[in-house]
Amino acid sequence: MNDPAQQHPGFYHLGIAPKMLQVLEHLKFSSPTPVQRSAIPLAIEGQDVIAVAQTGTGKTLAFGIPMVQILAHSGGHALVLAPTRDLALQIEEVFKTILHPFRMNGVVLIGGMPMGRQVQQLSRRPQVIIATPGRLNDHIDHRTVHLEKVGLLVIDEADRMLDMGFAPQVERILQVLPKKRQTLIFSATMLADIVKIAARHMKTPVHVEITPSGKTAQDVTQELFIVKEENKKKLLHALLGKYRGSVLLFIRTKAKTRKIARYLNEMGHKAVEIHSNRSMGQRKEAIEGFKSGRYRVLAATDVAARGIDIKNIELVINFDLPDDAENYVHRIGRTGRAGQAGHAITFAAPDQGRDIRNIETLIKTSIAIGAHEGFAAERFEGHPSPAARPGRSAGRSGRRFSGRGPSRFRGRRR
Repeated sequence: MNDPAQQHPGFYHLGIAPKMLQVLEHLKFSSPTPVQRSAIPLAIEGQDVIAVAQTGTGKTLAFGIPMVQILAHSGGHALVLAPTRDLALQIEEVFKTILHPFRMNGVVLIGGMPMGRQVQQLSRRPQVIIATPGRLNDHIDHRTVHLEKVGLLVIDEADRMLDMGFAPQVERILQVLPKKRQTLIFSATMLADIVKIAARHMKTPVHVEITPSGKTAQDVTQELFIVKEENKKKLLHALLGKYRGSVLLFIRTKAKTRKIARYLNEMGHKAVEIHSNRSMGQRKEAIEGFKSGRYRVLAATDVAARGIDIKNIELVINFDLPDDAENYVHRIGRTGRAGQAGHAITFAAPDQGRDIRNIETLIKTSIAIGAHEGFAAERFEGHPSPAARPGRSAGRSGRRFSGRGPSRFRGRRR
């Protein structure tokens, strides 16, 4: 008899039970991503895991598959902590597909949604709770959530969670949870605070690092336009005429995001905005509209930089530089996913040469200078003109220009 693992090498040999393999086959998941291949066997064995991998590498299934399999076999409950409402909803969307075949349910506890409805859902004793730290602590305070049977905890986007100031709230949740549990931490970068959490709350965790910090997606070409602030909108309009696919547009502030989205719609580009001032309903409508093609451009602050699973984005444009070099990596990682080619364009003002160098130092390559007909080539203040810098076409690298600068960028936060 032929060995089925020889016939279907994809998710075989990872310790996944036959029923879960059938579910994955039905969902047309044929081949695990590197983080899934590394993390799933360890998690199924019951080990604590710290996995470092970029957004868009299949992390949700990397912890979702073993979580559902463990719950189906051993019972109990599981908790997933996510830093943002949008990521929590995205995790729920993935979990629905793998929970339903096992007759299990999940609940999402996030701000912006009625507490009463969440209490009603909790009364049904869902096997999986997906929550943001703030709202989960609200339920803990009101004694409307019971965590004494949580045997598996996942902290997703842990670095983002800590960057957003949730460390005290996460610590409080960890104190409430049973000491005897399995803990999985997923993060795009390895922060010192994550190591501290591991030392206090994990049992000899196994470290899995798929993508080192600062490494950009392999299938993303990068291009840089040095452009004055007053010319950015015109250049954006011109580039949207050149590229015909979907565009994720990153802008620094909420007010500016509204302004640019309005401008794009006036110019005939179907655009929608997403940022923290938008209601959950508005944010869901924007994301679903962008996925379905109703909107071609999603204008976003960094609230959309991580965690939201939107496939087949042709182009990411950094209309404004991010407030941190690491966020550049997360932003452009929204394109070029799942083996698809992607392109990222960044606008930088003439006085932002130091900020670009910080990014280039982090990603260990220079970003090619782009040119567009009708727009004069600018240069960074105090540095050679773009013509003197090699690698002007997208995807080619040249030498880095000199300059020193802080790791944090100038400008107002979102």
